[in-house]
Amino acid sequence: MDPELIKDCVHCGFCLPTCPTYVLWGEEMDSPRGRIQLMDQHVHGTPVTDEMAGHLDACLGCMACVTACPSGVRYDRLIEQTRAVVEQEHRRTPDERAVRAMVFALFPYRRRLRAMRLPMAMSKRLRPLLERVNPTLGAMAELAPPAPRHVRLPPVVRSRRRRRATVGLLTGCVQGEFFPQVNAATVRVLALEGCDVVIPPRQGCCGALSLHSGREAEAKRFARRTIATFERAGVDTVVVNAAGCGSSMKDYAEVLKDDPGWSGRAEALRFRDLAEFLVELGPVAERHPLPVSVAYHDACHLAHAQGVRAQPRQLLGAIPELDLREIAESAICCGSAGTYNLFQPQAARELGDRKAERVLATGADLLVSANPGCTMQIAAATRRAGKGELRVAHTAEVLDASLRGLSPQSLGWVSEVAR
Repeated sequence: MDPELIKDCVHCGFCLPTCPTYVLWGEEMDSPRGRIQLMDQHVHGTPVTDEMAGHLDACLGCMACVTACPSGVRYDRLIEQTRAVVEQEHRRTPDERAVRAMVFALFPYRRRLRAMRLPMAMSKRLRPLLERVNPTLGAMAELAPPAPRHVRLPPVVRSRRRRRATVGLLTGCVQGEFFPQVNAATVRVLALEGCDVVIPPRQGCCGALSLHSGREAEAKRFARRTIATFERAGVDTVVVNAAGCGSSMKDYAEVLKDDPGWSGRAEALRFRDLAEFLVELGPVAERHPLPVSVAYHDACHLAHAQGVRAQPRQLLGAIPELDLREIAESAICCGSAGTYNLFQPQAARELGDRKAERVLATGADLLVSANPGCTMQIAAATRRAGKGELRVAHTAEVLDASLRGLSPQSLGWVSEVAR
């Protein structure tokens, strides 16, 4: 924990109303300001107690406080450093260790995830039993989307018009295995906008889940592998369609700062969120009318961590006949937050229910999000709300439908809400 970064906090309290856990519980130690006080105590000799670890674990890492802070406190850096310290110094219970070992042995590895897709989708019926065994197992069962159709992407997809750019595409772990149709839509959109798209085979995990959970050595290993993968592919721009992955990849140079060689290689690559890249590139493909109402959800690691808010709205707003609707409390996290809804399922559920209520209040036909975790989290919460069907899609899928002149009914998958 960097003492100089801790000193930047002047305890003004601007962060409090933006912090999801403070909004839920109103406890000072469950706010960014309170957690910084705990960090300061540790720097000055206080060991990581069970209580301290509990307050720090309860942080979603959503970075809403970074956006709100007038003093420029780098809470994003602080919480990542702190999570690594907690993992090194705090002895978790056997149950916690077992659950965390299971999650990190599964989610960063696509073949293992692929093998679990159908069992996870079928486990919804067993959720009450699984929840009694361990809340994390119950959460996994509840969050699992329908098993998708397999989509095979070629190593290279050529531009559908005069080539304007050549980019790499990160296919992702959860995105690639649970939402392969999003990657397919992303590739079609990029090709229609004049890009050659390079999709390196056998991509590994980018390291986002590990980085956000304090598994520092593992995150660095995944980061190095990802950098090397795209270097071999011969691209200098990598497009990412999952917010959590994109925010971590943009931090590679910082993550690898102790290794100047790899840090420099990270800086040589240009990582861009899909919406960010498309706005920078500028549109050339014709947008066909898409008569549908859309509630756009700001994924925290896109809006707060990357500062990408206007670009998705700009892209959606340019589609003829699309009705774009804002969600109340858009800056408050939905409760997904990487692995948070697995390790802190009760708090995540409260936040998910709060977000679902605001989404359903828009009356929109379609929820659009740029992060697979958010998509699963809000879909599960709308099922619990039991107020009708809600279709969910990625920004790329909406753009793809407009560029290809498809019907709005082709969009997304249905969150099967109990009638």
